[in-house]
Amino acid sequence: MRHHGLVTLQSNGLGAAADRLWCRLRLDRLAGGRQAGYVIREDMLEHPDTVRSFRWIRWLLVAETIVGITAIAVAVLLTRAGETVPWAVWFRATVVLLITLTLYVFAWRAQLGYYWAYQRLRLFSRIFPIVTLVVAAIPGLYPFWMVIEQIVFSLLMIGIGDVLTSDHMRSTFPKPVRR
Repeated sequence: MRHHGLVTLQSNGLGAAADRLWCRLRLDRLAGGRQAGYVIREDMLEHPDTVRSFRWIRWLLVAETIVGITAIAVAVLLTRAGETVPWAVWFRATVVLLITLTLYVFAWRAQLGYYWAYQRLRLFSRIFPIVTLVVAAIPGLYPFWMVIEQIVFSLLMIGIGDVLTSDHMRSTFPKPVRR
């Protein structure tokens, strides 16, 4: 075991290797700014409600991934069937998948106790549903099936936001005190 901030990490496995690479590249500093080094207490990370919350977040992200892959698959099938799939559909489907991958990174770092990652995940879980629903409401931009996909995406993101803003999670990730 080794200590990283206030979090004890296992020194073996793929997760630990990814963490070592991430730290070597100083990506927490790049992504987290001045709060990069602020890590919550280990006992709060191990709390059953915290563990359960991150399990829910992972499942919701898996569902987001399935929604994104399904959107691309539908676009491919429609194209193969001879239908014209608008450029906006391809762009949206690709961007959603990339956003979801970013959210996995934030969830991973938050699960290790990094406050900045928790905050980013919480922020995006609030912003993305609004942006997605506003864009979905633009008449004629997307076919009906894509509008449904965006609504499902938004509902899943709202679910992630709901988990992150629970009383337990907010107390688990207290705002850093300014020095």
